[in-house]
Amino acid sequence: MDPHKFHGKDIPHIKLDPKMTIEDLVNVFANSGFNGRQLGEAAKLYSKMIKENATICLTVSGALTPVGFGGIIKTLIERGFVDWIVTTGANVYHEDHFAWGLPVKQGSFEVDDMKLYDNEIVRIRDVYIKFYETLEAEDQVIQKMFEDFPEKPFTTAEFCNLMGKISKENSKHPEKSFVTTAYEYDVPVYISTIKDSSLALNLAVHRLQDKTYSLDFVREIIEQAAIVYDSKKSGIVELGGGVPKNTAQQTGPLLDQILRRNDGGQDYVIQITDARPDTGGLSGATLQEGKSWGKVQDAHHGMVTVYADATIAFPILALYVLSNQKTRKPKRLYRKLDKLYEKLSNDYFKNPATNVKKSKKKR
Repeated sequence: MDPHKFHGKDIPHIKLDPKMTIEDLVNVFANSGFNGRQLGEAAKLYSKMIKENATICLTVSGALTPVGFGGIIKTLIERGFVDWIVTTGANVYHEDHFAWGLPVKQGSFEVDDMKLYDNEIVRIRDVYIKFYETLEAEDQVIQKMFEDFPEKPFTTAEFCNLMGKISKENSKHPEKSFVTTAYEYDVPVYISTIKDSSLALNLAVHRLQDKTYSLDFVREIIEQAAIVYDSKKSGIVELGGGVPKNTAQQTGPLLDQILRRNDGGQDYVIQITDARPDTGGLSGATLQEGKSWGKVQDAHHGMVTVYADATIAFPILALYVLSNQKTRKPKRLYRKLDKLYEKLSNDYFKNPATNVKKSKKKR
């Protein structure tokens, strides 16, 4: 439809009912305006991605696991609604606290941080973490996990898979970790900047004893592109922006600009962000802008940006699809990574400088 003409749905005079379901609430959002409407449309787009069996990547920036959101991610994995993940090291590190029963408490943001420091309390906005009982205890767990890690090139997906395995077998509450669930369901978890986290800091004690760690970051970006290359439909649900967002989106430029596969990028992208687009920052970059880079198939369809706090919008988005979509069979991409990598490699070397793969969808 021409957006410059006077047509579209009538705006209803909204009525709320105590018996309303999450689906009813999302319909209220979708039939309203502003970011409420965007949230409603995002929820419906996520539902469409699941229904069409798209390969779905969840990107998680910042630190959402300290507020318990790892439990939401875990449930989405179990239902087959997330097939691979790109996140920060902070989200993986802090998620492991719950598995090992280490204390994380609600605190306050109106506080004197000098006093918190004296009381050995670390603060993430209004979340409190004990310095010794939690952080140092977690550090000991991580250090023990990776003291015998093979001295050969590895990807962050392999790193997280090992974490999930060890937490599954040894922690007090393995059911309280999306990383453990990802291990069980063969969901690859990539850490976009592992050295910018406590995970890497804890490898320092082993490195000082001359143990080497060799991150094969090029292999993992090829693996990520290979996942998209093999997908009939692909989409991303982005919580925030930053490096996780770009890591998932740059699969398009790698396939087309570098490897010349004529893939076309993602079919669907949902972003929940509070970042502004006019400052030029990656977190605020519009999804439509990504079309100019070949990150998305179509600048006019299949994309929704919700300008909202992810801690408010993500539970609504997740509960909506959990309420109206049937469980999908897990794609178990982690165990298929070698084959996907080989497929992309073989196709590239057959015709390294030509567009040999016709676009899998209409642009």
